[in-house]
Amino acid sequence: MRVLVIGSGAREHALLLALGRDPGVTALFAAPGNAGIAKIAEQHPVDVASGEAVVALAQKVAADLVVIGPEVPLVVGVADAVRAAGIACFGPSADAARIEGSKAFAKDVMAAAGVRTAHSEIVDSPANLDEALDRFGPHWVVKDDGLAAGKGVVVTTDRGAARDHAAELLETGHPVLLESYLDGPEVSLFCLVDGETVVPLLPAQDHKRVGDGDTGPNTGGMGAYTPLPWLPEETVTQIVDEVVVPVAAELVKRGSGFSGLLYAGLAIGKDGPAVVEFNCRFGDPETQAVLALLESPLGELLNATATGTLAEVAPLRWRDGAAVTVVLAAENYPGRPRTGDVISGADAKDVLHAGTGLREDGAVVSSGGRVLSVVGVGADLTSAREDAYAKLAEVRLAGGHFRRDIGLAAVEGRITI
Repeated sequence: MRVLVIGSGAREHALLLALGRDPGVTALFAAPGNAGIAKIAEQHPVDVASGEAVVALAQKVAADLVVIGPEVPLVVGVADAVRAAGIACFGPSADAARIEGSKAFAKDVMAAAGVRTAHSEIVDSPANLDEALDRFGPHWVVKDDGLAAGKGVVVTTDRGAARDHAAELLETGHPVLLESYLDGPEVSLFCLVDGETVVPLLPAQDHKRVGDGDTGPNTGGMGAYTPLPWLPEETVTQIVDEVVVPVAAELVKRGSGFSGLLYAGLAIGKDGPAVVEFNCRFGDPETQAVLALLESPLGELLNATATGTLAEVAPLRWRDGAAVTVVLAAENYPGRPRTGDVISGADAKDVLHAGTGLREDGAVVSSGGRVLSVVGVGADLTSAREDAYAKLAEVRLAGGHFRRDIGLAAVEGRITI
């Protein structure tokens, strides 16, 4: 099987590494890729949001399977174009991808499926903003109703900050979603979904805020770990049975059956799991940790999902132990990052590239906000953390910063349901 992966981040680097471990995968292609991916896959330039361009490339490299990593091409229908060309594609249709592309659509699906989530209200006019804000609090959750690369959310007890963020979104023509605050620790659960067939992967926990102790603004994710020692196995079963399966069935009922990776972000509160958000693709940085422990052949799993045969695959096999991903970010991220700095010590296979490029002289340089993901594995979460931070100590990036507490609260037993 010849596999083409669309995207350029550490998520795609992790997907390609895992695909490379599958003996059934004979050739790997990436578009557009990055400096690290270049070492394990043949790279090609492409407009990831153009179905026509992705189809042309897939035909050029004779791909048997196209795997779409980022959300934007999925939301604009690239997977539809690939399938229309007769090529198997891992990733939902534009219709099904609305589960991420429109939070209002996701809320409607959850309501119909009887899935617990936060109370919400859409505000599409500045004239209605203050009255709507008064109906929420003392925690305000303000979201961009569309795609925002993980950074369109503000959670605050400061009404003024909530109003400023909402007003800024409305000024740029983006409807605002106000939500009630969900308490409890958050969980990311990835599920392979083929119509009404649901196969869960290991649960993970992301660290969204930029600073240690969950301080500072939200980011696309500063690190993650898996599995979760504080999460009972029966809670994962409950999430699958009471959240993912009903949502998958509701999408099928609407004629928008999901095919690909459905990501459920949940808060585990005193009343049980409640959905914070759905995404229509593998999440970054959780993917880097989860796939580090996967022993089942990934190419076989993704192809079965893409071809409607997921129900026939064998139960998933996982490596014992734990995995931790720590993100190294560029100076000033999540603001406008400084780029063009030389990176050294990033050649190890567990250092996954994201915002990197090659200079004309062959030097690897930073080209984005989240520059690298460093993955550590070990017999338990403590040793996986030690492994990740030891590897990160070998990497050099001027002005680079990272969180030092990824997975630490779980190690210290400070997370409870």
